Amino acid sequence: MEFGALIKFYRTQRGMTQAELSKGICSVPHLSKIENNSKEANEETISLLLKRLNISLEEMEEKEEEIKILLRRLDGKINFYLRDEIEENYQKLVKIEHLIPFSKYMYIYELYKFRYLIFKGLVEDAEHQRALLYKQKKNFSQHEDYLFRYYHAIFLMWKGQYQNADEILDVLHTENNNEASSGEFLYHRSLVKSSLEQSGHAIHFGKMALQIFMNQHNFIRILHTLMLLGINYTHSNIYEEAQECFQHIIRNAELLKKVKLLPQIYHNMGHLQFKMKNEKEALYYYQKSLDLQPNKNQHYLVTLHAIGELHHSLNSIEKAKDCFQEVNLLSKELGVKKYRLLADFYLLHMASPAKAFKYLESKVIPYFEEENEHSDDLTCFYKMLADYYNQKGLIIDAVTYLNKIT
Repeated sequence: MEFGALIKFYRTQRGMTQAELSKGICSVPHLSKIENNSKEANEETISLLLKRLNISLEEMEEKEEEIKILLRRLDGKINFYLRDEIEENYQKLVKIEHLIPFSKYMYIYELYKFRYLIFKGLVEDAEHQRALLYKQKKNFSQHEDYLFRYYHAIFLMWKGQYQNADEILDVLHTENNNEASSGEFLYHRSLVKSSLEQSGHAIHFGKMALQIFMNQHNFIRILHTLMLLGINYTHSNIYEEAQECFQHIIRNAELLKKVKLLPQIYHNMGHLQFKMKNEKEALYYYQKSLDLQPNKNQHYLVTLHAIGELHHSLNSIEKAKDCFQEVNLLSKELGVKKYRLLADFYLLHMASPAKAFKYLESKVIPYFEEENEHSDDLTCFYKMLADYYNQKGLIIDAVTYLNKIT
């Protein structure tokens, strides 16, 4: 504990002068040097000064130990994704926040606070905390500097800046000489690789993270990692492994009562079944996902659009039309341009294929290319147009879009 700064803080708070505090204990210049940490004081002098301030030396030492324990617990609970316990632990730290600047854990606390704000999804607060930490960066220890860069990478991922986040994580991994990293670090590496559609790398880091989480019995993170692996196995057309991942998640999410995860799990299982051409199974899982989503938000929109596409592929025109009309209205309400464009395309396709493909070429594809949307979606649209132009005998136009695929 930095007792000099602590004594100055409480003396000022209590409205005492240096002369009033030091009387009969030490000289005023001696106290001034103690408060400015330019002179080491013996324990007896410190104890007498604190006693006059109605503070116990033993209590202060206990508080420092409490700060250390609470910080260690906060880190562990975030790593184990224990939402309720994280909040309870954080509030205990807030209650003694005024003491933390006088401890040796000042920067660690501010770094963990940054991680906490990211975890809670408090965008503006996290941005403000990141700016404060950046100003103090030159004072960080090697470990604190590592934590700042790592948490900054998580923050960038959260904001959708996956390439920047990937570069930071890659540097951190290299600096660590590619030695064993934590499960959390490997999970975030897998997550950013997945977001960049680098499925091979995502699977590699995901399997490493999964092994660590299994050894730790970190059940919630096991589910999250299996989800990532399932998504990337699906993207890589490794269907058997993907199905095994999703089946395992469904069983365990139900056992652990992680109901909030189930809509996402069922949606991804539906997508896998769709890719495997099991249309009825796909529809079953998509519908289960939709039924568990009470709020008509963007997740609901994505699943509803998937159901519409499935009905369209099965030539269930009326059901597809109903879905895409709802998608159109909801996407306008939520301000999601991507799904408004897609709904318009499919609705046009059911009325006039010629107009639909013109709309696809002039509106949908340019938007997807500009926004750097998923390559699978673009490949699908390129193939649609290539087939359409080939049927029309417009070979040069067909080849143009085939070249885009390759």
